[in-house]
Amino acid sequence: QVQLMESGGGSVQPGGSLRLSCVASGRMLTFYGMGWYRQVPGKERELVAFIRGGGTTTYGESVKGRFTISRDKTYTKVYLQMSTLQPEDTAVYYCNAIGPGASNYWGQGTQDPVDS
Repeated sequence: QVQLMESGGGSVQPGGSLRLSCVASGRMLTFYGMGWYRQVPGKERELVAFIRGGGTTTYGESVKGRFTISRDKTYTKVYLQMSTLQPEDTAVYYCNAIGPGASNYWGQGTQDPVDS
């Protein structure tokens, strides 16, 4: 079974930067895309960034210009470079991958608080 594992979460001051990583393990799949979502208590999970085969990217409106998503050549790792972080960016960040049959895979989430 495919598993996604996030790392790099931690506390940061407003205006600071943080880099998240996600590694896919287990049964290898050809992913159509990988990305990041985030969720805070009482709110629905929202798109942060997504990267597709070929490098096409999509960003949530609230993070455009501040966050950058990238992946390795094998498409088994995806990264999220977060800059100019603000308290409202505090959330649990989840790695996501879309595989064959439009199946979705999720990491366990990593807590990324921004100090206020």
